[in-house]
Amino acid sequence: MKIDRLETHDRFEEFTKKDFSIGECCQDIINQRPFGNHPFYIFAHARTDDDGFTKRLIWQPRLTKPKAQTNSMLFKGYPGTDNIKVYWIIPDELLWGQHKKGNITASKVVQESIYKFLHRRWELEKKDDDDLNDKQINEIYKEISQNAKYKMV
Repeated sequence: MKIDRLETHDRFEEFTKKDFSIGECCQDIINQRPFGNHPFYIFAHARTDDDGFTKRLIWQPRLTKPKAQTNSMLFKGYPGTDNIKVYWIIPDELLWGQHKKGNITASKVVQESIYKFLHRRWELEKKDDDDLNDKQINEIYKEISQNAKYKMV
């Protein structure tokens, strides 16, 4: 079968425009500054609704790095900037074959994420140099908890 590269590119553009923007979702969370000016992780993971069929993507800001898992993405946001660091994008295991080199949905980030998930998971899960220590994290969570109590009263 002969493939017209321009037509394939146009279909790829159409395919990517139909989906949400990961960058916009991350930037929206960063702009909310859930932890003040501290850098934080943005953990996105798919969950199945109670109906057993519908899936939705949960976007969770975190101060600690989660364990790598399939069907998830991890980014790091830096409040006050538009910098977003990508750690992994690991699709559901059933979809891994769709991201192989040469496919329309091929992605170097996804391919590297899958490889590291299978063979070098420790690299995905290691702490960053700019991560807060446990005491700092507890103080931030304590402050958030106290502020939430005052809002409820």
